[in-house]
Amino acid sequence: MSKQPVSGSQPAGAYSPGIVAEGRFVYVSGQGSLRDGEVVGDTIEEQTQIVLANVAAVLESAGAGLADVVQCRVFLADTAHFRAMDGVYAQVFPPPLPARTTVGVALPLPGMLVEIDCVAVLPAGSGDRP
Repeated sequence: MSKQPVSGSQPAGAYSPGIVAEGRFVYVSGQGSLRDGEVVGDTIEEQTQIVLANVAAVLESAGAGLADVVQCRVFLADTAHFRAMDGVYAQVFPPPLPARTTVGVALPLPGMLVEIDCVAVLPAGSGDRP
């Protein structure tokens, strides 16, 4: 199997922000609303926008975009934030929306409200990227 790391965000631990596997499948690691290792954004809406911008940056580094995402997993520190997160998510992703799972979890940093990872497929003809 071929796999190549991609950048686009600064990892908060020992992992790659993303991996392109077999030349077409982009696996984006869980992204938080982090800047220089610190959680930013006071509301779930702000954090979701930042998280999705980080996801988009990793995808772009791989040669993909939000329209290429086929599946997302959303991790919420409080499931009461579901509707607010979903509102931002629906505005950011173009149709057809990716398949998605959303779960409530304990997130790794104080103040972190949401983390999102995803899988995308590079557009046909993009060759072995990155």
